[in-house]
Amino acid sequence: MGRLFWKIFAGFWLTLVVTGAGVGALVYAYNQARLAEANEVAAGPRSDMLVSAVATAAAHGGARAVESLIADWGPRRPAVLVVDESGRDVLGRAVPPGALASAREQLGGAARAAGVRQVAAPDGRALVVFAPAPERAARSPRARPRALRPLPDDRLAIQLGIALVASLAFSAGLAWYLARPVRHLRTASRRLADGALDTRVAPVLGGRRDEIADLGRDFDHMAARLQALVGAQKRLLHDVSHELRSPLARLQVAVGLARQQPARLEGALERIERETARLDALVGELLTLSRLEAGVTGAPAEALDVGELLEEIAADARFEAEAAGCRVALRLHGELAVRGRAELLRRALENVIRNAVKYAARDTVVEVAAARDAAELVVSVCDRGPGAPATELDRLFEPFFRAERGPERAGYGLGLAIARRAVEAHGGRIGASNRPGGGLCVEIRLPGGADDATRPREG
Repeated sequence: MGRLFWKIFAGFWLTLVVTGAGVGALVYAYNQARLAEANEVAAGPRSDMLVSAVATAAAHGGARAVESLIADWGPRRPAVLVVDESGRDVLGRAVPPGALASAREQLGGAARAAGVRQVAAPDGRALVVFAPAPERAARSPRARPRALRPLPDDRLAIQLGIALVASLAFSAGLAWYLARPVRHLRTASRRLADGALDTRVAPVLGGRRDEIADLGRDFDHMAARLQALVGAQKRLLHDVSHELRSPLARLQVAVGLARQQPARLEGALERIERETARLDALVGELLTLSRLEAGVTGAPAEALDVGELLEEIAADARFEAEAAGCRVALRLHGELAVRGRAELLRRALENVIRNAVKYAARDTVVEVAAARDAAELVVSVCDRGPGAPATELDRLFEPFFRAERGPERAGYGLGLAIARRAVEAHGGRIGASNRPGGGLCVEIRLPGGADDATRPREG
């Protein structure tokens, strides 16, 4: 479960808490309103005892008995009113309208209301005996303050209404929280489709930490990758046009010389033949690179012995090495079988080895080695040439890039680029590093099961 789930879960429970708090607040307000009404009449054991004593005196002796009893109590006793049907106290005291209404309401709602008694006087009048709350009794006998309106009795409808309001608020907040980044992603997708490859959504997503933020980061990674690929394609087109322009210009010069100087026709034809061969080689490498980048790898994968491929390639490379004044040493260890495409691997290994021979110094050795390393097959090709600047090592495998390793031996800069595409098509990796003491090492790692058996071979 992701972080977005926990956010929705927390929001859901927050909604439940808010709903419960709302219902509780409503019930509390209802109880307070009822309590405010009940507080118009004094309650409690002491008040109930006094009211009972006055009610007994009124029932047996009327107003005189009540007056005599209250006089005996003295002024420290709370006031106990005896009110007839007309709402007047039998002793002429002020009667708070709110307290009287509350007393009558209690008499009508319960068989025996606490702190309120109704008795019949000796003269036949119905008397209501009660003690107003102290703070009520201190008020002047004016109109009763407007009490809080009691809540409806249909509590289920109230709870459903509060739950509906809370769920609507939660749904609106959740929809805004989810729709806002989606709108940003939609806008960014349209801009990206319109060609604005520098579009990014991370700045507008802020500090989110959930699956939508992960989607935004993936979008930015995709946009950055597209921007890099489109930029690489533009550079490739520029480099291709540049590389084609030079041999075509030389062809035009050779044709012009042949027309102006027929005596030099043979030399012009040789120049045309050489430039045509260079163009053919360049176009062939470009087609190979294009097929690899498009994922067209040719024949299906099969079991291959990389050791045999290296032996064949090293045998051919030795002829070039002798002409360049260097040697090629091959060391193979263990079983070197992998699954792959023979032509692609041959092309990759041959390009790397021939590149090492091209830049190797005279009277040095190009060392080619292959062995197992855990779950990978590792092929290393090391020369004793000029090496390459550390800042350019990663760029050696870009099309048409040529490091400053000897301009007199500069090629088209496609050999290592083709090697990288071929290795990556097999799920492997390729990289370069400078050797201590001078020279360059190119390491190729191909996936494959490890084999503990070792069979050293020298070549």
